[in-house]
Amino acid sequence: MKKYGFGVDIGGTTCKIGLFETTGQLVEKWEIPTNTCEEGKNILPDIAASLHSKMEERKIGREEIVGIGIGLPGPVQPDGSVSLCVNLGWKNMNIPNEMKALLPEIPVKVGNDANVAALGEMWQGGGKGCKSLVMVTLGTGVGGGIIIDEKIVAGTHGAGGEIGHITVNPHESISCNCGRKGCLEQYCSATGIVRLTKERLAKEHETSLLDSAEKISTKVVFDAYKEGDKLAGEIVDKFAQILGRTLSNIACVTDPEVFVIGGGVSKAGEVLTQVLEKEFQEVAFPSCMDTRFALASLGNDAGIYGCVRLVLE
Repeated sequence: MKKYGFGVDIGGTTCKIGLFETTGQLVEKWEIPTNTCEEGKNILPDIAASLHSKMEERKIGREEIVGIGIGLPGPVQPDGSVSLCVNLGWKNMNIPNEMKALLPEIPVKVGNDANVAALGEMWQGGGKGCKSLVMVTLGTGVGGGIIIDEKIVAGTHGAGGEIGHITVNPHESISCNCGRKGCLEQYCSATGIVRLTKERLAKEHETSLLDSAEKISTKVVFDAYKEGDKLAGEIVDKFAQILGRTLSNIACVTDPEVFVIGGGVSKAGEVLTQVLEKEFQEVAFPSCMDTRFALASLGNDAGIYGCVRLVLE
């Protein structure tokens, strides 16, 4: 009987690994370094060795493993291959085939890291109990994952869910990291919020709590907002208007039950979902008005949860 599954979330610095029961119960989690030397040729062998060691330690046979789910920082094709994974040094690699040679008889499924994080939040996190959701990750950039009827929407090129690169300002003069201009993440990521704040502080304004901040961060901005600071209020309102209205457009296409908000910015708490929901409802299509907003609850573990959910499909 299949009792266990492995979730492996590969990042540029570390690989997060989780051993799960098929019920969704996390048994154990650990990390190993991501060795990106020599075009990352040792990454999968290192992972396979770690999994094999854990199976031996816990006396788990291969016949007890339902599969290994792997999340990657880049677009993934339906067959589990990647044409380019910059952070790992990979080019034109089929991950399931590589892993099959390292750990025979154990099925492997692969997905984009943001997409599998969304799947994890649907399964055991902020979207638990829902079948369709959109996860929005507000960190250094803006990531996204779309789940419809419990399935990841990856798209033809593996770029489904790249909501951070929706154009929200065609008049922007500064380039986004993707090379285009006016992307959502230029305004609504942690980096974007800091940028908006510094631009506003450089203009004439009333005295603000932000004037005395040693370093501008999203936490500082939202803390000042909670204190009723007028300038912080302007920043949060602008952020919420841009993101809330963008999500209303996404809802017209995906019609999710809930938007799950994660990433570092989500540490602002319920005030974040409240301001987003307010802006969303002002312009949302009537049939989407009751779409809920929730905070992600799995944190950095969302990826390993989602990876295991991949192999349970």
